[in-house]
Amino acid sequence: MPLTNNKKIYFASDQHFGAPTPELSFPREQQFVAWLDEVKQDAEAIFLLGDLFDFWFEYKTVVPKGFVRILGKLAEIRDSGIPIYFFVGNHDLWMGDYFQKELNIPVYRDNQEFTFGDKTFLIGHGDGKGPGDKGYKRMKKVFTNPVAKWFFRWLHPDLGVGLAQYLSVKNKLISGAEDVVFLGEENEWLIQYAKRKLETKHYNYLVFGHRHLPMVFPLGNNSDYVNLGDWISYFTYGVFDGDTFEIKKYE
Repeated sequence: MPLTNNKKIYFASDQHFGAPTPELSFPREQQFVAWLDEVKQDAEAIFLLGDLFDFWFEYKTVVPKGFVRILGKLAEIRDSGIPIYFFVGNHDLWMGDYFQKELNIPVYRDNQEFTFGDKTFLIGHGDGKGPGDKGYKRMKKVFTNPVAKWFFRWLHPDLGVGLAQYLSVKNKLISGAEDVVFLGEENEWLIQYAKRKLETKHYNYLVFGHRHLPMVFPLGNNSDYVNLGDWISYFTYGVFDGDTFEIKKYE
């Protein structure tokens, strides 16, 4: 993807809209819409790296109630010709084809490689990557099992969505919640994962969400691990101008 003069690539992750309640989430949704309005002015593309919603499940004819401002703004930006790319996270991994059909936004379920100018990127949400986190990895296999999804789909949406939203907030194993403090290079699973990926192929930037801890961590040999933070505590996002990658805070 070539970068037009003065255009930028924007990245954001882990908004968890709808949590802990729709009422408390609403001001954060308004803030994110304002951010989208700003970045669309010079965006070459926008990458959303998962957990946009605290819970999302698509029934055949039903999607979760709410988020109309977010969805409307994404539709407006996409209709203007700006590409948007969405990566499912551990909270919205049950996304189907709604984004593709209604918003013309491609949805990815695993890491993808991109090249912007002369810089190479590996991009993904980051859940279940690297060593450790075995409890969540087992749980994810259950969540993504076609039989489990089929049974869940038969629950009435009022029951199914309500139950899932409750567990999303209350159950640490499901939520993937961690203490948002730097655990040290050897204990940060995504840093270790990034190092392993670099053993087989070089990337300038390995960009993830999930960890909720904003950072650009140098890995040597002109490679950086990037975590985008979140829109709960940090309100941070990533921006690549064709030369450097920065984490910025939206205020």
